[in-house]
Amino acid sequence: MAFGELIVRGRIATLAGERGLGWVEAVAITGGRIVAAGSRDEIDALVGPRTRQLELSPDEAALPGLTDAHLHLAEGGLSAERIDLTASRSIDEALEEVRRAHTTLPPGAWLEGHGWDADRLGGWPTAASLDSVAPGRRTAIWAHDHHALWVSPAALEAGGINELTSDPEGGLIRRDAAGRPTGVLHETASRLMTGVVPPPAMDAAERAVVALARGLVALGVVAVHDPGALSMQTGLGPIFAGYRRLSDRGELPVRVHVSVREEQLDAAIEAGLRSGDPLGDPRGRARMGWLKLFADGTLASRTAALLQPIEPEPGAPLPPGTERGMFTTSPERLAELAGEAADAGIACQIHAIGDRAVRAALDALGPTRARASLVPRVEHVQLVDPADVPRFRAGGVAASVQPIHLRTDAAAARRLWGSRAEAFGYAWGALARAGAQLAFGTDAPVEPIDPWPGLAMAVTRRDASWGTDAPMFGSSQALSLDQSLRAACIGPAVLAAERDRGRLVAGQRADLVVIPRAALDEPVEPGGALATARPRLVVMDGEVAFEARA
Repeated sequence: MAFGELIVRGRIATLAGERGLGWVEAVAITGGRIVAAGSRDEIDALVGPRTRQLELSPDEAALPGLTDAHLHLAEGGLSAERIDLTASRSIDEALEEVRRAHTTLPPGAWLEGHGWDADRLGGWPTAASLDSVAPGRRTAIWAHDHHALWVSPAALEAGGINELTSDPEGGLIRRDAAGRPTGVLHETASRLMTGVVPPPAMDAAERAVVALARGLVALGVVAVHDPGALSMQTGLGPIFAGYRRLSDRGELPVRVHVSVREEQLDAAIEAGLRSGDPLGDPRGRARMGWLKLFADGTLASRTAALLQPIEPEPGAPLPPGTERGMFTTSPERLAELAGEAADAGIACQIHAIGDRAVRAALDALGPTRARASLVPRVEHVQLVDPADVPRFRAGGVAASVQPIHLRTDAAAARRLWGSRAEAFGYAWGALARAGAQLAFGTDAPVEPIDPWPGLAMAVTRRDASWGTDAPMFGSSQALSLDQSLRAACIGPAVLAAERDRGRLVAGQRADLVVIPRAALDEPVEPGGALATARPRLVVMDGEVAFEARA
């Protein structure tokens, strides 16, 4: 008889089978893997003289470790060291934060940050306003959704951007009545700063990744799909190299699949990188992910590519010809790049918010499925035409979605998309019923790294911040608790071709999270036990990776 090295007893959700939580009373772990799951009597037979035994309290339950299928790990870690305007509710508040940061920086240093939102600020910010509080400072601050860049006059000058600079394809330079840039660069126009904004030092990138990853483990997240960093650099860059070094040294707290962006594709192919391959040491935790492409912009920036125009906004007219958003990469170019990557063994993921962009992404990805070692995927899928819902399963394309976006975007979606919003927006239920593979993420640092509110949002379609009487957003699109958990535990593993992760059954990696039992037993409510869950214990590969202090 093979004895277990670790026995865990209690209320354990294995996610075995096709539906339900798959409750068992105990699991046995040996060599970092589950060797048995069943009743207490069955597992007690595997107790040996050196077996460690863990008894959950009656108020606790265990489930498989979570994977965040869309989290900018390096960018999120670096953002923690930069100015954050998420809490700013006016341009004056944002400028006061900029002024404070300016006074702490040495002359010549760039001031970088993220988090502003034009709707929250009450209008679009300007370069001139930055110069009023940080005169002469080269400043570059990403919007909340990272699809617009607010820059200072000195930064515009450094990038050679002036009234003679043309809008790049798939981008927009916001201008005044005289045609002069006002200081906001939308979509691909932000790439005009490529090579101008300095890259992070490799050591800083490594520290940022490790710090944020440790926080993720404490939340029960054991793996991440990083869709690439907005480093504004060509080549693979210091962040990619930092991942490789951390993996080689065995210092990555979580498993990571690291994607590359369009400007990095040639370097990745030249380096012989293929999706799923280890980066450096095969025993390390970093692997090559996908090629990340962008079909369109975002809801907040009014740049999501739509089949029908957005609803008119009084007092906020759009530039002529932009009522249906915009493609940031043409459908023809998407298909070309996805095919080129697939020929080199690199699978593709495509950012697509609007229904027109989702259709173009499906057109581009479907033909690559047979050549992709990892599952091709559409990111976000915030609005999808009903005719395209069955195409996900038929084309072998996954839907990588971030339920927490609904908390942020519900009001804007109703306002801009009208009746389409709740019928076809954030259509997780329709996708699940059609057999599409769902994978959940947070999109941090666009949203917080905490996965639990998003798990609850997928079930409730409401958030506590909306008020107690707020109606569900598209009730027909709600998921069950087990569907939500499977999209956070199993779905990402399927996308990454990791068949040994996501369930607590024999042969699977022993990744286990202990949380309050109420999170899985009580009805899911906005702000309830699931949305506020905090792990007491996290096990990775059979070893304790986190334990909350008593």
